[in-house]
Amino acid sequence: MNDNMNYPRLCYGFSMLFTLRQLEFFVAIADAGQISKAALFCNVSQSSMTVALQNLEEQCGRPLFTRHAKGIRLTETGERLLRHAKKVLNTVQLATDDMLIPSNDLSGTLRIGVTETLSAYMLPALLSAITARFPSLQFSLVEYPSPRLCQAIREGMVDLALMLVSNIMLPEDFATEIFIRSTRRLWTCAGHPLQDAPTITLQDIAKEDFMLLDMDDHIPIVNHYWTEQNLQPRIKFKSTSIEAIRGMVAQGHGVTILSDFVYRPW
Repeated sequence: MNDNMNYPRLCYGFSMLFTLRQLEFFVAIADAGQISKAALFCNVSQSSMTVALQNLEEQCGRPLFTRHAKGIRLTETGERLLRHAKKVLNTVQLATDDMLIPSNDLSGTLRIGVTETLSAYMLPALLSAITARFPSLQFSLVEYPSPRLCQAIREGMVDLALMLVSNIMLPEDFATEIFIRSTRRLWTCAGHPLQDAPTITLQDIAKEDFMLLDMDDHIPIVNHYWTEQNLQPRIKFKSTSIEAIRGMVAQGHGVTILSDFVYRPW
C-alpha cells in the first residue's frame, strides 16, 4: 500500500469561530444565570469562564449577555446562539455515544406511549435519532395523559413511556431514566417592568395577571410552589394549549411560569 496516497478532503469556505469548550461554557452560563455558578458546574475557575465568555463575545462581534446586579441575562444574539449551541453540543454527544456503544441491528416494533407536551417537543427528534441508528426498528405510538400511561405500562400496552416525571408521583416499581432536566422560568412580554427588576419573587408575580397551562399534570406543580409561599396566582386565563399561553404572554395580557423545554423565541 502506498503511504503517500492522496485521500479526498472536505474543504469549507469558512473558519470555525467557536470551540466546543466555549459553547459548553456559554450554555452553562445561560442555564445558571451567573458566571460563578457556571464555573462551579463546569469545574473551572471563574476567571477562566469569564475569559472564555469575553473571547466568544469578541468572535461574535456583539454582546451575548447583559449584566445586572444579580447575574446576567441573554441578549437577543445570545438567545439565537444558545439555540444553535445546544444543538451542536447535543449532536456531538450523540456522535460520541454512537462511537462508544456497539451498533446493534434491532428489528421489530417498539411500542411507545407519550404525553401531549413531549409528543410535540421531544418525540419527533427522538424518533429521528432512533431511526437513524436502528433503521429496521418500527414504532407503535400512542398519546395519553400520565395516569393513563402508567396504566398502559402495567397492562403491557406499551414497552416504554415518555412523560414529565416531575409532575407526577411514579409507582415505586417503575424503572425511570431522566432524559432532560429543564428549569422553570418566568415568561413575560418584551419590555415588561419585571424584566428590569434585580430580583423577582412570587409575591411580585402574584400581583400580575397569570396565564395558567392546564396539561400534563402541570397544575399540581404550580399549586405546590404557590402554596409553599402561602400565595395564590391571579389567574386571568387557563388553557390546555402552550401556543395560546405563549400568545397571551407575548401580547402583554399576563405572565406565566413554564419550563425552558417548551420555550420558543417567536
